[in-house]
Amino acid sequence: MRGVETASLVEYAGRPAGVSQKVVLAALGGSGATPAGGLTAQVLVLHNLDELKARAAEVKGRIVLFDVAFDQSMADHGMAGQAYGQGVLYRGMGTRLAAQMGAAAVLVRSVGGADFRLPHTGSSGLQDGARIPAAAVAAEDAMLMTRLATRGPLSMTLTLTPQILPDADSFNVIADLPGLDKPDEIVIVSGHLDSWDLATGANDDGTGITSAMAVIETLKKLDFQPRRTIRVIAWMNEENGTRGAQAYVAANEALVEKHVAAIENDEGSGRVFGMRTSIPLESMKHFAPLRAALLPMGAAGLQRTDVLGTGDLSGLERAGVPSFSPLIDDSTYFNYHHTPADTFDKVKPEDLRRHVAVMATTAWFLANMSEPIGRTPAQAPR
Repeated sequence: MRGVETASLVEYAGRPAGVSQKVVLAALGGSGATPAGGLTAQVLVLHNLDELKARAAEVKGRIVLFDVAFDQSMADHGMAGQAYGQGVLYRGMGTRLAAQMGAAAVLVRSVGGADFRLPHTGSSGLQDGARIPAAAVAAEDAMLMTRLATRGPLSMTLTLTPQILPDADSFNVIADLPGLDKPDEIVIVSGHLDSWDLATGANDDGTGITSAMAVIETLKKLDFQPRRTIRVIAWMNEENGTRGAQAYVAANEALVEKHVAAIENDEGSGRVFGMRTSIPLESMKHFAPLRAALLPMGAAGLQRTDVLGTGDLSGLERAGVPSFSPLIDDSTYFNYHHTPADTFDKVKPEDLRRHVAVMATTAWFLANMSEPIGRTPAQAPR
């Protein structure tokens, strides 16, 4: 539960008397709390983990800010996931290291592409016994603090009062379209049910859930009966621990060999161009008919990798189940992801219809293949 989230710059070189500067931020998942009245401390601006280690003696008692910009150029050229991973390093490892060094609080520049003074929240990686106040700061405010810090000492008053309540039951939602002659063999199509609370989670992952549900709806409208069972799963708790996926793997440990393939859609609602997959290399030749079916809608791409590492499917993939994920233009996905702007108006209906078509076609193909798909070639942890 978020509680109060406020911050202002109260001391800096050239500050007019009595003037403070508001900072836009949002607490990270796992954040500790400040005193109810807030805390005031000097801000230490850093730009990478090497600088954190080099200035370790200055960390204790200070508010550490990691000002690391999201690389939008990478996102524009098909590497949005890698750009996001570079920034999330500071939201996770950076917060933990700063906490271990005695920081009073940690701020992380928002990991996203649109600089519209939006905070991008997410998990901090802080655990019980080592929770300090931690928040994501809008890019504009991070840049301002970097500029002010070059002029002299910079101090902030920060108030974060989140609470972590006791665990409570939550649930995956599962529906099966039974197979005709191989009902014990399963093809999963899925998205995750939870979202961060700043908005409604339309792109992360409302569109993933919608397209997964629409697979069964589409096949039923067409009166198509698959050979294998197609199982729709709305995963719970992907954002904050993947407990739903872990529970599913544990409950189905004895049946994992019956899981033929699994699809998850969790990269936004942009234009889809095909599928990414971790099928064995020798199985690629069997997917020519699928690519031919997807070609008329401009979605015949099939990118293979040894380990796909899609969040909720990672446990199944490590157990040998080949994973699939739509190949999506995600160049603008991190403009909205984990922000107050992740709302329904960002979803283009034509792109979402294409998601449904690609997911349904792929699920139908997997559920009816005669050739063995095989198991994942590398079962390494994510």
